Formats: sequence, C-alpha cells, structure tokens
Amino acid sequence: MNSPILKTKHLSKHFDGVAAVDGVSLEFQTGQITGLVGPNGSGKTTLTNLLSGVLPFEKGVIVVGEKTLHRLPAYKSLRFGITRTFQEVRLFEQMPVLDNVLVVLTERGVIKSFLETHTEIHLAQAKMVLDRVGLWDKRNSMASELSYGQRKLLEIARVLAMVNFGHFGKTADIILLDEPFAGLFPHMVDTVVEIIRELRTKNKAVILIEHNMEIIRKLCNKLFVLDSGKLLAEGEPNNVLSQPEVIEAYLGL
Repeated sequence: MNSPILKTKHLSKHFDGVAAVDGVSLEFQTGQITGLVGPNGSGKTTLTNLLSGVLPFEKGVIVVGEKTLHRLPAYKSLRFGITRTFQEVRLFEQMPVLDNVLVVLTERGVIKSFLETHTEIHLAQAKMVLDRVGLWDKRNSMASELSYGQRKLLEIARVLAMVNFGHFGKTADIILLDEPFAGLFPHMVDTVVEIIRELRTKNKAVILIEHNMEIIRKLCNKLFVLDSGKLLAEGEPNNVLSQPEVIEAYLGL
C-alpha cells in the first residue's frame, strides 16, 4: 500500500475544557473512501474542521504528503489539495448558481471573480460540473432560491470544480464530505453515490461523514469510529459495525 496522503498524529481540540477531539491518530489513503462515524458529539465534524483549517488544533500535527503541519489556516487548505462540503451548507447566497461555481474556478478572489467577464473555458468547466449534479438548468437562480437538497448538490459541484480543474494551480486530492446525503431525494442520493465512486477511481482520498450505515457499507473501504473524541474502532466497515462496543456506542443497542 502507498504511503497515506493524509495523517493525523495525536490531534486534539477542546471546547470549554471538554475534549472534542482527544489525541486522535488516523491515516487516509488515496483511491479509498474512508467513513468517519460515531454518535452525535463524538467529534466527527470537529475533526473535519481541523483537517480543513476551519478550526485550529491545540496539540498534535497534520501530515499532508511529506509536509508536517503544526497549524493549518483555512486559506491554505486549498493549496494542500484539501476541499470539503459542510454539514450546514455554505454558499454565496445572493449570487447565482453559476457564479457560485465560477468563483471556485478563478484565482482572483470573490469580488474580482464576480465582476470579471469569464472565459469560455471557465463557463465550459462550470457547465460540466453543474450538469453532473443536475443543476445546469438552475444556473441563473440565486443560491438562496434552491431547495435544501439542491444546495447540497451545488456544494458538491464546487468540490468537483476543485477536483477537476483546481484553484491557485492546485487540484484537490483530499475531499472531506460532511453528511452530503442529508436532505437529498432518492434520485439525488444515487447521483452523489456515483460521484463519490468516481472520485475513488480518480485516486482521490475521500473522507465521508454519514449516519446512514447502508451507504457506509456500500461506499467505504475503511471505517473509523469516534466516541467522545477518541478513536473507538477502525477497519473494514462490516467488521467494525459488528463489534459490540461500536453497536453499544453508536447504535445504542
């Protein structure tokens, strides 16, 4: 097996003295979909926020490729090939769907990107990713006008723009997906399942937070289970999900 593209070593984060992530050491490989599961409050989203630079970590390090990071500001995460979706969707609400994607495809910042006349190349790239998630017909709608599921799909389109075309000269190799299936209709779920599988075939490292164990079993090569900020179990999904301590902690049985 190749060296992991992303590692955490003894990563920790506290809120009001309570450990949300408590000395967690994990490894993620390219060409794999790794599930990150656990009960509410187990530290899944906090860990994702640390890996994407949204929150600073207090102890430990993050290793991306050969680079050991003692801090990772959010604005630098893209330069290390890390992109993500959010549990609570984050879009430019008062911009059209098309412009939400074009911002990702340019390297001039939000304001300049919005004001510039985009090239045919940028427009073709935006059409490609919006077609893939079924939103091209909504390209002139404001992001705020979309349904919750469509907003999730627009976030995924932005991720695909990063994966396929990049930003600041760097394409994304590490994709963090925080509950991407929440609020989706069944046909949308099928689309996102296909997209995630395609990311694996492109040799990307996909980290998936998801509560639906059927989807986890269907998609994931490996599974990490967190509980109270600590790593409880890891391994192949069917084996991990059958462990008594995981059933007790996560499923409440």
